[in-house]
Amino acid sequence: MTLLQRTAYDEQFYREELFDFLPETFIDCHTHIWKDEFLLRPRVPKWESFVSVDNPIEDLIATNEELFPGKKCISVLYPNPISTMDVPRNNEYTLNAARKYHFPALYLSRPEEPAEHLREEVLKGGYAGVKVYLNYAPSYIPEEEIRIYDFLPKEHLKVIDELGKVVQVHIARSKRLADPVNYVQLGEIEENYPNLTLIVAHLGRAYADADVGNALEYLKDTKKTMWDFTANTNQHVMEQVLEKFGPKRFIYGSDFPVFRMKARRTVENDYYINEVPKGSLGNLDGVAHMREIPYPEAEKITFFIYEEIASCKRAVQNLGLSKKDVEDIFYNNSRELFGPGM
Repeated sequence: MTLLQRTAYDEQFYREELFDFLPETFIDCHTHIWKDEFLLRPRVPKWESFVSVDNPIEDLIATNEELFPGKKCISVLYPNPISTMDVPRNNEYTLNAARKYHFPALYLSRPEEPAEHLREEVLKGGYAGVKVYLNYAPSYIPEEEIRIYDFLPKEHLKVIDELGKVVQVHIARSKRLADPVNYVQLGEIEENYPNLTLIVAHLGRAYADADVGNALEYLKDTKKTMWDFTANTNQHVMEQVLEKFGPKRFIYGSDFPVFRMKARRTVENDYYINEVPKGSLGNLDGVAHMREIPYPEAEKITFFIYEEIASCKRAVQNLGLSKKDVEDIFYNNSRELFGPGM
């Protein structure tokens, strides 16, 4: 099975830039699996949906094998958190895949779910924790006004805290991490629920420098909140997070299947743009955050995940971090979070 077309340039990039940097075994804390048949109705097209219509577990494993030859990747699994998804069915599929391949899994919750049902499902499935997502906030709340507690209610936080589990959060609002509503609530969660471990996905969606704002300074005294740099290629933001919180609170994730696409990211006027080879994803006219690059320039665009890891490598080198720090970022930190039985 071949999902991806690796060119000589991709092979060279991987061997020269990434192979020696990555540990022999690493853990990807952020992957989505689902089947197209789980959709209750057609999904609303966004740029991410142009990469794949589904991502069954077999495709995820093939992706890791094809992109990282000579390495072993352990994936933390959870469903595709879109509003058109049959979430219980996708949760069941994810749990079965995790058990079959001995991968950790996170339970995708919805805020209307009774707290005791959440507890039962997490315990019954042996989940490492919970994944929450802004798409499940009540539909009457405008996206710009969604708060973390709108899709991660305090009754759920209490359960996760009592169980001592992980909760991974994808924040909302156009200012992203820089929005005080977001970073104040992130701080409150750590303070009020000390037994859970909060993971801030995508470095708080801080894809541009302006997306950081005063958040890291506000959160500087937090002790255990973790930061995954999934789908983020901003070296400067990575350096800021590493300087403020250290490599023991920084973890790798891919956001597969999205980041298996060929792409590179640029920022213009605080707005991120994914540049992709012309024709590689179909008709992108009018699609937000996307720009097509013609050939022959496009021949030098490699896989998005390679760009993400290369940005981390530059941040690590610029800060003078050690090989042990890299092993923590790509393996040890996630192993401690998601358990030794992997």
